[in-house]
Amino acid sequence: MRVMLIGGGGREHALAWKLAQSPLLTQLVVVPGNPGIAAEPKTKCLPGNVLDFVGLTKTARDEKIEFVVVGPDNPLAEGVVDHLEREGFRCFGPTKQAAELEWSKGFTKDLCAANNIPTARYRRFTDAGAARAYVAGHRMPVVIKADGLALGKGVIIAETRAEADDAIDEMFAGKFGDASRSVVVEEFMTGEEASFFALCDGTHALPLVAAQDHKRVGEGDTGPNTGGMGAYSPAPVMTQAMIDRTMAEIIHPTLVAMAKMGRPFKGVFYAGLMITDEGPKLIEYNARFGDPETQVLMMRLESDLLPALIAAREGTLNQVQLKWRAEAALTVAMAAKGYPGDVKKGSVIRGVESLAGDPAVKIFHAGTARNAQGELTANGGRVLNVTALGKDVREAQARAYAAVDRIDWPEGFCRRDIGWRALSR
Repeated sequence: MRVMLIGGGGREHALAWKLAQSPLLTQLVVVPGNPGIAAEPKTKCLPGNVLDFVGLTKTARDEKIEFVVVGPDNPLAEGVVDHLEREGFRCFGPTKQAAELEWSKGFTKDLCAANNIPTARYRRFTDAGAARAYVAGHRMPVVIKADGLALGKGVIIAETRAEADDAIDEMFAGKFGDASRSVVVEEFMTGEEASFFALCDGTHALPLVAAQDHKRVGEGDTGPNTGGMGAYSPAPVMTQAMIDRTMAEIIHPTLVAMAKMGRPFKGVFYAGLMITDEGPKLIEYNARFGDPETQVLMMRLESDLLPALIAAREGTLNQVQLKWRAEAALTVAMAAKGYPGDVKKGSVIRGVESLAGDPAVKIFHAGTARNAQGELTANGGRVLNVTALGKDVREAQARAYAAVDRIDWPEGFCRRDIGWRALSR
């Protein structure tokens, strides 16, 4: 089977690495891909823009693509699945209407309220003054969220009213562009966060293993939010009882509600959860695989990924079972100094190739390029995902950081405490 994967980050490298192992695959075409993806077997990268639907369609036709996997959120939000399906290509991923679960936090909050899905209390605003007035009567801290897509950075936890007012004013002043034309203000939930994934085919949901992300840039979960500085799986907080509750109280009601609205969800639910004293509560939905959680999920997945993705599109997930490794996986994001702010591109990274022979370690490229001399260089904020397996989180962590220390990149940095919650139990 000839498959096209749309995207070029760490998530897409992990998906490409796993898809390339499928006996069903004859060729994987990735647009635009990255140097790490290009090195995978049965894989080639072609230039292109993930939002150029006409260009993606031409590539799919030229390459005789039989199935398309969409990685990033932006093309889903813009309707890439709708477009490609109309052109005759089968796709893994939700339609634009179904993906509104991610591209509008307000839509998701309203859906939760209408269907008794546990989540934080909230209000939606399109006016800064009304939002500030609401915050004035609210207990601190409070969470301020841009309604739309903001590359994982549109969430501010305000400890004081002044911080909340500043966040509201910045958002309505256009800090996140159209994403913050509408703002959600919600209560601050106390508990432990977890990332929960389930493949969906519009009717059935198949849970995947859980993971835990590290959103803050600094050690001890300090500093601004990022797209994710590391992750590990399994997440001890997600016991089987908690998984069962999440499926019954959050995933299945969402699936049913979306179908009733005429927006059947096909793809992967990525539920950001807060595990509270009262049980799991939904923080937000993403309508695609998480980054960097995908990196640890793919390391642990023993089964062939491709048939499961096809089943999600065809409505036959009830016939699929997935097998997972018992080992833990942990990934450390190496980012360019300055991230999540402005970063300098083009610095040379050495030592990555020397790690290729270790079966327990995999370096997923998130933001890399090759310079004119063929050297690997930084080409983004998050640049590498150094990922390792181990008999438990502690061993996976030790292997991942040993690999990090073999990479020569003075212009990069990482958190040194990925997995700390699991190790502190």
